[in-house]
Amino acid sequence: MTSGIERQGLRLEGRAFAVTGSSRGIGAAVAEDLAARGADVVLNGRDAAALDEQVAALAAGSTGRISGVAGSAHDPAVAVELLERARAGDSVVAGLITCAGVAEPVGSSILTVSHGEFTDLMDAHLGTVFATCRVFAPHFVAAGAGTIVTTSSFAWKGDYGGTGYPAGKGAVTSLTMAIAAELREHGVRANVVCPGARTRLSEGDDYEQQIRELGRRGILDELSVAGALDPAGPEYVAPLYTYLASDLSAGITGGVFAGSGGFLGRFPTPEAQILAYRDFHDSPPWTPEEIDVHLRG
Repeated sequence: MTSGIERQGLRLEGRAFAVTGSSRGIGAAVAEDLAARGADVVLNGRDAAALDEQVAALAAGSTGRISGVAGSAHDPAVAVELLERARAGDSVVAGLITCAGVAEPVGSSILTVSHGEFTDLMDAHLGTVFATCRVFAPHFVAAGAGTIVTTSSFAWKGDYGGTGYPAGKGAVTSLTMAIAAELREHGVRANVVCPGARTRLSEGDDYEQQIRELGRRGILDELSVAGALDPAGPEYVAPLYTYLASDLSAGITGGVFAGSGGFLGRFPTPEAQILAYRDFHDSPPWTPEEIDVHLRG
């Protein structure tokens, strides 16, 4: 990524954003895009050295305030510090963007994952979103405005197998939709991005072998395998986060969006499909045989 280059179009001077998981990868690209548009940005990551390097790179070419808070965003104290840093300047705290996460252990499945591994994955994905939203949401409600953009994954549908990673991402998706419904009346918006990008979590021999194996087993189709093995850089999806965190997306909330390279998409809101109905007041319960008829159509 190239820092210090001013982006054309949307400007974000006078607005502050906190971005978790932004010392590397997608989070770093999002922080760079925001900073290049003049925003104040608070970065976050568990690797203090990598975080300091990223903060220095952005600060060298940005007109906004750039700072960092080291540590896991799952820690409530870190979440509080993120808000305090965002509030420290003269800018309005406009958004929280959550990009923190870790990869599923290679070859992990419900047949092999340990309780500790599953818990760590849930903490890294769902836990970091909960901890930061729990801190930022009351601030946004008090201000009557604010945006939350969380990171899920195409894996939330289960297409990539695994355990704690898809479970955590699915939970992030549901939590974000619930937050959107809860805070809509307060002028606060929340949306989800399912990104595809080349990062340290999506490259290397182990990763490629896992994707090819999922294709061989029929869990992933050929198009998904090809896309997973040749993703674009994170700078291609970063503008989607910026858009959803800005006033350009006013009125958009509760959405689940996808972006990878030149692809933009939106997942439809899940709705139950009515297969059959009869009034329980004057009808017995469905029998298993009747259910089978309706489910198989």
